[in-house]
Amino acid sequence: MTTVHSDQIVVEEYPAPRPSLRLSVVTETWPPEINGVSLTLSRLVQGLCARNHQVQLIRPRQTRVDQALSHSGYEEVLMRGMPIPRYPELKLGLPGKRALIQAWTLKRPDLVHIATEGPLGWSALQAARRLRLPVTSDFRTNFHAYSEHYGVGWLREPIVAYLRKFHNLTRLTMVPTQALRADLMGIGFENVQVVARGVDTQLFNPGQRSETLRASWGATPRSIVLLAVGRLAAEKNLDLVVRAFDAMRAVHADVKLVFVGDGPLRESLQQRCPQAVFGGMRRHEELAAWYASADLFLFPSVTETFGNVTVEALASGLPVLAFSTAAAADWVRHDGNGWLVDVNDDTAYLRVASELAAQPQRIAQASEQARAQVAQLDWQQIARQVEDLFLQTMPDVTP
Repeated sequence: MTTVHSDQIVVEEYPAPRPSLRLSVVTETWPPEINGVSLTLSRLVQGLCARNHQVQLIRPRQTRVDQALSHSGYEEVLMRGMPIPRYPELKLGLPGKRALIQAWTLKRPDLVHIATEGPLGWSALQAARRLRLPVTSDFRTNFHAYSEHYGVGWLREPIVAYLRKFHNLTRLTMVPTQALRADLMGIGFENVQVVARGVDTQLFNPGQRSETLRASWGATPRSIVLLAVGRLAAEKNLDLVVRAFDAMRAVHADVKLVFVGDGPLRESLQQRCPQAVFGGMRRHEELAAWYASADLFLFPSVTETFGNVTVEALASGLPVLAFSTAAAADWVRHDGNGWLVDVNDDTAYLRVASELAAQPQRIAQASEQARAQVAQLDWQQIARQVEDLFLQTMPDVTP
């Protein structure tokens, strides 16, 4: 507030309130589907609604009985979809340009935000351009990197070309790390802005630790419990988790390995490592307890755009051993709250794992520092940052 004196009249000037935006958010994945895109996007949408924006969520119908939700400030529009090859529990949105043009003509949004680049996302982009609506986008999945793990590496360049064209047709693209921003701009992406991912620090915290849960894994207070969380799939580089487990057992007599998640590699991993605990899918408080009850988080993936599990582990007081990429590069401090090794240097990864098995007190010391690094990643703060970027893309609206 400022006070302006004009002759003998005192005028109080208050800053103009921020406008309530009508936002249309387009995504091909949404809870109860469990993946980093659906979970983080749902938290962002909650944060935007809490900031008094009206959100229209456009997504594929997940089941035949799926019903669109609608309540104050939030509504869903369900589109046609089909199962994704190799990911049958997920849906790929089918093209729907005509339906979107009709919906947005009847109820025009102030801005369209596209979270995924599938057929539904492309239709949304084309419909928004036809109606001259401002569009922003997220880059959330390294599809071009995944191609190497599924035997179609020759598709990498066409995928990159499509993603570059898609995102450069939007007013800005949001990415979660500075490193990813530099990588994308290096291959011709434009208007790339960094927006970190949040973490629920109330849910994920060291107080969720359970000695009863540890005992169910066969662990004692002297055990080193290793945890890996995520989809059990080729692109996650889980062979290195098993190799690290073997390397640590060669040094320390009592090491346990726990997997949380499911996927096409589960059966082969169980055959390869029958000593491991396979917990399947875990959610909410149960997942938080599994994080907090372990001792060291192993994250060997090099294909992540962020890796939400990294910050969830840190918030739970669980130090991380990872390659220096994605979220780990930004939030893990080497020999502080975890350990980083150069990307794709498997030998260094295994060497550090062995050293930690020989000096378990280093793991305990890192656990004490793990949470402090990510305490600032509150979802309301992230929603505020995204709101600022939305407003900046709308020249007729003053932030």
